[in-house]
Amino acid sequence: MNKRAAVSALLLLIAIAGSARLVSAASAALPILVPQKVAPDVYLIQGKAGVASKENRGFNSNAGFVVTRDGVVVIDALGTPTLGEAMVIAIRKITAKPIRKVIVTHYHADHFYGLQAFKKAGAEVWAHAAAHEYLDGTEGAARLAQRRAELAPWVDEATRLVPADVWIEGNRSFTLGGTQFDIIHLGPAHSPEDVIIVIGKSGVIFTGDILFSGRIPFVGEADSKRWLQTFSRLIDLKPQIMITGHGAPSRSPAADLALTRDYLLYLRQSMGKAVEDFVSFDEAYARTDWSHFARLPAFEAANRINAYGTYLLMEKESLSKQ
Repeated sequence: MNKRAAVSALLLLIAIAGSARLVSAASAALPILVPQKVAPDVYLIQGKAGVASKENRGFNSNAGFVVTRDGVVVIDALGTPTLGEAMVIAIRKITAKPIRKVIVTHYHADHFYGLQAFKKAGAEVWAHAAAHEYLDGTEGAARLAQRRAELAPWVDEATRLVPADVWIEGNRSFTLGGTQFDIIHLGPAHSPEDVIIVIGKSGVIFTGDILFSGRIPFVGEADSKRWLQTFSRLIDLKPQIMITGHGAPSRSPAADLALTRDYLLYLRQSMGKAVEDFVSFDEAYARTDWSHFARLPAFEAANRINAYGTYLLMEKESLSKQ
């Protein structure tokens, strides 16, 4: 072999090795998601506790899917394109049936950034039309920029905000492969577009972030008064299992509803009293006894933000009464 041929062969070997490393890195980056069967043909992909981070690859929210005779219906798409790809693979391990639809419970980053993978798989995206406020305004773009900075490389320049193909006004029901899906709009609560999905006669309801299981909810600037009103409607549906936006499946819906309800009520009571007494937020927060909730997951990350959002809301409600 002459010198030029030897150099060419060496470069080829380096290129092949480099390609192999890239493929290996890409494979390593794709997490393995294990679906939990919570009812016949109904599956949960359960995220990790706490907030989205580089350490957990943005995997802190729940998603799920239902296998029918004629295809698969997915509820939420997780928080990164990579997680969306991993979820498609997880579904394929359960069934080869086509993924027909993805229903988005609400357009918050940790629940829909995986939509790109489902669109690539041929799925149709459904969501409530109130999400236009998020997508068409500045909030969606600002949140994406923040996630690109905080969750790189899991959220990067290739990550985009995927709108729905079908925008729902009010409630909507459909049947696929003999299974009925009832989409019920309960927003504004955690978000303006909040929907829940009732899965046929299975006793399973996907609640999105209207309900958090075993952890502090993210409240932010949500309408907590309206949010509290949704709980009675959920109870009236008599669910056996509720798949929440975060945490383990709720097999004791009343207890988990009580936790989220009590937390929201406490926020409103403590921050409302501070507004009534003209106490500054910082002083009110320092005075408040948070011990009942302080040991719950996500308390450190979410509680102060929740309290401040509620303080502003109580100011607004107070002014509206005058």
